[in-house]
Amino acid sequence: MVQLYNLHPFGSQRVVPCKQEPAHFCCGQDVLFVASTAASCRVEVFAVREQGRCEALGSFATLGPVLRMAYSSAGDYLVTIEEKSKATFLRAYVNWRCMSAGSSRVCVRMVGHKMEESYSETLKEQMSVVEMPLSDPPLCISCCPVNGDLLVGCKNKLVMFCLKYLVINQNLTVLDFERSLILHIDNLIPAEVAFCARHIAVTTELDVLILKLELVQRSADRTEQRAQRVSAPEKAVDGGSPSTHTLQLELDEFIICQKPVELLGEESKLCEIPITLESTELPTEDTKRFQVQYLLFRRFAPDQSPFGFCEETKLHSLQLLPVYQTASEETENKRKLLSLFCFFSLPHVGYLYSVGKLVELISTYQYSEKSEQAVLTPQFLHVITSQNLQCFTVRCSAAAARDEDPYIDTTVKACPPVTLDVCTLRMQLFIGPRAICHFKNHIILLTKADTEDVTERRKPTRRMLSRKADSIKSRTNSESEPGWNLYIINTVSTIQLYREMVDYSRTYENVKTESCIHLLSEAHLLVRAAIMDPHFLKSDEKEDLLRAFRESCAFLGNCYSRFDTKDYHLALPYYRMSGLSMTEVLKRLVPEGDEVQTYERGFIFYLTHSLNEDSNEELSKESGNKVLQIFYLADPVQLPHILCSPCMRNVCPLTAVKYLQKVEKMMPSVVLTLTKAFFALKMGDLTMYEHEMDSCKETTLACGFIGQPRLLQQRKEGIVVPTEFAVHLKEMQPGLLVAATVALHENSKIELEEADTFFKVLCSSSENTIPQLLVDFWEALLVVSSQEEILQELLLRVASQYVWRISKKQLPETKPLKTTEDLINSCSHFGLIFPWVTSIMSVGCSSDKDYREDISRLQSLLCSQSINIASALPVLEPLTEADNVGLTIRVLCNTHLGKYEEAIDQLLKRCPDAAVFYAQHELKGDNQALWWNKLLPELCKKTRLTGNDCPVLISSLKAETLSVVAMELELRDFLSLLPEDGTAAFFLPHLLHCSQRKLLT
Repeated sequence: MVQLYNLHPFGSQRVVPCKQEPAHFCCGQDVLFVASTAASCRVEVFAVREQGRCEALGSFATLGPVLRMAYSSAGDYLVTIEEKSKATFLRAYVNWRCMSAGSSRVCVRMVGHKMEESYSETLKEQMSVVEMPLSDPPLCISCCPVNGDLLVGCKNKLVMFCLKYLVINQNLTVLDFERSLILHIDNLIPAEVAFCARHIAVTTELDVLILKLELVQRSADRTEQRAQRVSAPEKAVDGGSPSTHTLQLELDEFIICQKPVELLGEESKLCEIPITLESTELPTEDTKRFQVQYLLFRRFAPDQSPFGFCEETKLHSLQLLPVYQTASEETENKRKLLSLFCFFSLPHVGYLYSVGKLVELISTYQYSEKSEQAVLTPQFLHVITSQNLQCFTVRCSAAAARDEDPYIDTTVKACPPVTLDVCTLRMQLFIGPRAICHFKNHIILLTKADTEDVTERRKPTRRMLSRKADSIKSRTNSESEPGWNLYIINTVSTIQLYREMVDYSRTYENVKTESCIHLLSEAHLLVRAAIMDPHFLKSDEKEDLLRAFRESCAFLGNCYSRFDTKDYHLALPYYRMSGLSMTEVLKRLVPEGDEVQTYERGFIFYLTHSLNEDSNEELSKESGNKVLQIFYLADPVQLPHILCSPCMRNVCPLTAVKYLQKVEKMMPSVVLTLTKAFFALKMGDLTMYEHEMDSCKETTLACGFIGQPRLLQQRKEGIVVPTEFAVHLKEMQPGLLVAATVALHENSKIELEEADTFFKVLCSSSENTIPQLLVDFWEALLVVSSQEEILQELLLRVASQYVWRISKKQLPETKPLKTTEDLINSCSHFGLIFPWVTSIMSVGCSSDKDYREDISRLQSLLCSQSINIASALPVLEPLTEADNVGLTIRVLCNTHLGKYEEAIDQLLKRCPDAAVFYAQHELKGDNQALWWNKLLPELCKKTRLTGNDCPVLISSLKAETLSVVAMELELRDFLSLLPEDGTAAFFLPHLLHCSQRKLLT
């Protein structure tokens, strides 16, 4: 792996025309603030134009020498720590831009001071200095880039000031600050602090602590609201967690011995740095209450660095870097913080952590020599040493991309890994770099050469970057001192550096595969980071960046396709992200006339997945034949599946059959046989088709379609389209077609709704018409399906179709594949038709004879216990008023619902002949009492009314009902049921039988 790519991220440089030697400087949105050394207590302000050109806006005096300074883009203010008479002061400079308009008026006020109307009106035209008194001297400061809040580090405490916008009147809004929270941290003297989106990072000489302030519900207890103590857990007692106990022992050791330690996430609570929160806001309805969450604690040993003396091992360059969600037209003005990164550095090693959803170390940076300072950007890490300005790659965009889309590493999308090796893009020689900062595409660099280096620095050969004429003139200013310079170095545009990376990667194509992929991955991340920039949508390079992003994906797709790498599967997502069609990819990798006999796994993986998808792209005849050749050489097993792809519609059938015959000699299969039959149909060779189809049993062929469903149905623009094979089977072998579709459904190759569409399209039926072949499919599926939900759906569907045909007097357009008897014998969901149902139907009218098959299927369905009658009632409604068919349906439904009395009433009213048959079949067990409580009185009543005119009733009463009652009841109970006006001779035999049965028992 190449560790140093000698690229050119730095463009032209210009010298900032400072009048005095800079001590500190910081950058704004479009400005540069430069604080001079102790000799002159002033801050010079420069506007930074295109290509790093500087234009002096003015300057303002400070109270004393500036020790620290920071700028906040939110609120557009500058905050400083200044020293005067051995005392330090914290001051914020607001409305400083009025200086460029020529105003020299300055207003000094105390933080929180209430301004009178007459006094505040003058604030429009003058700069305001807000003084913020502290009980302890301020040591370090940081401004939150999200909301402009200010964090100040003092000994054993951190003080947070909230940025306030005070509306004086409709024409004037004034910035102010409110001291809102104090974090008391025992035994900690902060060297640097960083503050972003309620995340706080603080370093001492060798310790790093990262915290997060979390909002919690307000407590009614004001005392608890004003102060909250957050401390490390107590040491593990006996019976506690072994791992916690062990860790606590280790902590005890390093507290004494200063051992290096790293604690991430929840474990960082064990750092034993107690924190007390003190709220200093005036209590209001909106008072916020915070609690502290520990994110990271890391302690370094004084002698951990293998370079230099122990006292030189100190942390520096603490920074929190926010990365925002990729902008869109809808969210352009609503930037959402996506990820947060923390960087800090030792003299020879830098550390980059992700502190967003997961706290983890992303990258470690090893410097070639001792570093002075470093600055992190979303695209690079810039580090200065005693002689170099170094540019390293970073992995922020790779981590942020995964925070934005956790499922990015799929066959659809991909991103270079966070663990990608860090490399150095450039090591630019400079004489005596001392300090560095960064904003937009500019690096501000302060150099200060030793006296003996001045002559060497002025030699033309030592000038590493071009200087502009006006900058050189400004350097000859008599007030300038010869040992120092402040440069604005313009970093090249993302597109320009991207192009250089791509060109440079070509030198490794045939030599070092990993280096080529690595450099193209760097180029991809470079562009991805630019696209995630909040100002991307307004960028002049927007279209160029999007084009470069797609191009970088194509280049990475090429690499993973051409090179033999373990991550060959990434060829597929990168090509998809590139927007290239399959035809374009084939042209890139298999040029005209290319006779390459070997193809790498990545290319085959891409082709296989692309061809196995339901794509609307159709390859030309030539491209299709080339694909056949590729798979025949690389993966012949896939050839039948590839030929069934919609993309291969234009392939020559004769060529396809020739390749299939070659493969069949090596590895025959049912899918291959079916594919040959498929192409025989395309060629119109029915002899070959029949030969292939007759070579296997029908059940084997049906299962063969599971291996390749697209032999029967394909998708076009999301719609299921039957193939020529399916059309032929519909006419010649409908049973095989139905069996194959059932096999596809049971193996999750086709959904129920998709099968409905398939058969409707195949039979050219309208949306609301159900073809018989679809009903055959439903009936066949009832035989094999075991999913209760699907079974109930199928039962309702077939019942609905039977009802529709019977009620509409509609015959099926084709002969059903199975008769009712076949279904009863093969499917448990179709039951034997009850005798009483047959009895009712035996006296039916002749008009139902043509629809006898559908009637018997429906009755058989209702005679089983499978169908849910409550759900089926609306479906059966059209038949309930019909003649004998309707009677059977109503009685069957009442029987299923346990309404036996209603069923008997219906039978006695409409078909009394079948009442006893019904009773014999249904009235058993607990329902047998209906014989004497319901059926006997009703039969006696009807017989009395009709007399001897109804021999059926008399015989039913005499032969069946009285016999059952006499057998089941006691003599006294039997007598109580007999009618008082009955003929004794009629009932006497049954009375004798009942009394004899009693005597026998």
